Amino acid sequence: MQAFDYDRAFSRNIGWVTEAEQQRLRSARVGIGGLGGVGGVHLLTLARLGIGNFSIADFDDFDLANFNRQVGATMSTLGRPKLDVLAEMARDINPEVDLRLFPTGIQQDNLEAFLADVDVYVDGLDFFCFEARRATFSACERLGIPVVTAAPLGMGTALLVFGPRSMPFEDYFGFEGCEPLDMAIRFLVGLSPAMLQRGYIADMSRVNLQEKRGPSTIGSCQLCAGVAAIAALKLILGRGPLRFAPWGIQFDAYRMRYTTTWRPLGYRNPLQQLMFRLVKAQVTRQP
Repeated sequence: MQAFDYDRAFSRNIGWVTEAEQQRLRSARVGIGGLGGVGGVHLLTLARLGIGNFSIADFDDFDLANFNRQVGATMSTLGRPKLDVLAEMARDINPEVDLRLFPTGIQQDNLEAFLADVDVYVDGLDFFCFEARRATFSACERLGIPVVTAAPLGMGTALLVFGPRSMPFEDYFGFEGCEPLDMAIRFLVGLSPAMLQRGYIADMSRVNLQEKRGPSTIGSCQLCAGVAAIAALKLILGRGPLRFAPWGIQFDAYRMRYTTTWRPLGYRNPLQQLMFRLVKAQVTRQP
């Protein structure tokens, strides 16, 4: 059996990054909260970039309903903790990887430990985990840790990056004092101000923000992983163009459209307020 060698395993990255930069990726630590549709593929994509250290958190087990989009979901992993399965998969890519595991997910009492030594946090939390997301983003702001969030919307992805040069998370989304439904709508239109995913869903009855459910595909999750990984790489290496919130990008593979968005004032922006009202009217009309 061939012995593992880090330099050879990740040698095909060299050219797009220098050998010195690859060693910087090797020493970096990325935090990923949630290992579901996007979180699991975030971990494996970043592991294949050669990131050498991760802090990962998830409390859920694999179920049949995960098979369409979650990279760790197979017949052999049914009922097993996502954290354990994804940790095994990451170690199969890089046996030298250092993993800090948080089997209760992200909680207030483990947030400091979870973010310790983290260079970049990549958001993998379920869409509706608003309180955990608010707490994590707030802690990252306080600690100066940049945050990458890529959402699988429609058959595409939307990317936002938060950091010392960005608008704060709360100022952008405006969750304070919101009811759960309003929070979901503000999150949706904040992630994708252009809403490129509108207009081609085949069965609208499968989308219900009030019941906290909606469809998702593996294609959109993998697109998320690609754009998030490159954003994380730029942040770690400190090079390449990267725009912070209130700038964002969205690519819709179904419509073959790409757009850059800019929403100064965040949720207070008149365009955002208009989109919020339009989406809320549509949501509340659903039977």
